[in-house]
Amino acid sequence: MDPFIMIVYMILSSAAVAQFLLLSLLIGECIGRPFYPLPSKFANKNKQPLQTFRPFNIAHRGSNGEIPEETAAAYMRAIEEGADFIETDILSSKDGHLICFHDVTLDATTDIADHKEFADRKRTYEVEYANMTGFFTVDFTLKELKSLRVKQRYEFRDQQYNGKFSIITFEEFISIALDAPRVVGIYPEIKDPVFINKHVKWADGKKFEDKFLNTLKKYGYSGSYLSKEWMKQPAFIQSFAPTSLTYITNMTDLPKIFLIDDVTIRTQDTNQSYEEITSDSYLDFIKKYVVGIGPWKDTIVPVDHNYLLTPTDLVAKAHSHDLQVCKPSASLFVFAASISVITLLASH
Repeated sequence: MDPFIMIVYMILSSAAVAQFLLLSLLIGECIGRPFYPLPSKFANKNKQPLQTFRPFNIAHRGSNGEIPEETAAAYMRAIEEGADFIETDILSSKDGHLICFHDVTLDATTDIADHKEFADRKRTYEVEYANMTGFFTVDFTLKELKSLRVKQRYEFRDQQYNGKFSIITFEEFISIALDAPRVVGIYPEIKDPVFINKHVKWADGKKFEDKFLNTLKKYGYSGSYLSKEWMKQPAFIQSFAPTSLTYITNMTDLPKIFLIDDVTIRTQDTNQSYEEITSDSYLDFIKKYVVGIGPWKDTIVPVDHNYLLTPTDLVAKAHSHDLQVCKPSASLFVFAASISVITLLASH
């Protein structure tokens, strides 16, 4: 036996060894920092609780500066590096399985271009009021999506793990959080629900939002923000689509976050402008359904030619309506240079 494996065997439990060896097989012969072990599937009722005395640190798409985004390894690494929550985008396959993937197309972050057997799947669809051409997740079954391998979105990021990991399902994502050695929350987004509901149909007339919520309920996620029940399995539900958030309000008491895009982007479902959804009257309306807003960072501190300008009053306005503020898609980093951070729900 290799001396390194022998040392690992002597130190870890047999279950942990199995996890380590399985992950070794997944990453092949690549050399790099050791990964967080695969989920153990063993219950641990004595986990260190979520720390609430400070803002939460959320790993946006996992530890994506080091490992390709929204993969199991990226989320495991983020947990190892100290994230309080792991964040993901939920989309659907052709056959109705919920997956963790950011773009509605596969082009930017998978090896789809290398799969000649799928060359005829390229389509042009309308997405958020504009035509988009590419290979869409909704045109592939889960089995076909699992045959693809994920790669880094940007060339300046570490490329050594390209092609090592597959797309994961929502349930696999949840299992990673639940099997962490301490309490780790989840922060899933109902991604592009207008598009998904148009192209994917579920039995009994169910919608994408229903499927999303049923998955959370299946794994025991419930409870209002900071309640005893919520603290056991913390979760926030986020979406750029206000109608999705209002639709699920009576189905779950989990806290919800209304995401707000850049000033030029209209809401995908209600076609409202930035000015409309950040008005006092609208914030007064949406607070009945959400605990906070998640504005694009440039709407908090505008940037001009790489220079920060005077902050806007959006945070103060939100707080005046008793709404918390998180900062999604941030480019800040903590714990390790690879974790993309969102500072969430600090007391105002």
